[in-house]
Amino acid sequence: MGSLANTVDLADRLGRPLTGPEEARAIALLDDASALVVGFTGRTFTSTNDDVVVLRAQHGEIRLPQTPVINVTSVIAVGAGGAPDLPVAGWQWDGIDIVRTSTDSPAINLPERWYDEDNEAYPGTYRVTYSHGTPQVPGDVVAIVARMVLRTLTSPTMAGGVTGETIGPYSYRTDGSGIGTAVTMTDDDRRMLELAGYRRKAGMTTVRWR
Repeated sequence: MGSLANTVDLADRLGRPLTGPEEARAIALLDDASALVVGFTGRTFTSTNDDVVVLRAQHGEIRLPQTPVINVTSVIAVGAGGAPDLPVAGWQWDGIDIVRTSTDSPAINLPERWYDEDNEAYPGTYRVTYSHGTPQVPGDVVAIVARMVLRTLTSPTMAGGVTGETIGPYSYRTDGSGIGTAVTMTDDDRRMLELAGYRRKAGMTTVRWR
């Protein structure tokens, strides 16, 4: 997975080029922040062709986890107990993120012993091939990742949880909630991602096929 923002995005928001020490840390911090955003939302935010996932249908519907969906090219019913994997006949993609399967058998002309035990042989697990994502990471996601990195990158101290500065006789010291060497995600970051609709709905099991 590539970073969801880059050093140019950081410099644009700082209003100046990164210093040498900042540049040296920025790449790793961008990777860390991107991983936190992907982990929280369940989305990759990058364009992927012919992604293959194994999903369980709910009431005849398969919700695709990565959006926007570009196209769906294949739906295969995963066989259990020795039954073969079979192409699904008559599946339909709603043009957004749902694939509807037929309530009948997953494929026509099933062998009789598999047809008679269809519930056990085909328990509703499907291998779906689809393409998804956008050519560019959405701007609000770039902004959130950059903000997460800049909080750490520009912190006056490397001590996690403490932010402080001394200027002549004046000094201050505050709780930075983990700011230091590690990138953190705040409640505001999570709220922005949720309000933008990037948080994946719970209740769908996904297995990456390799």
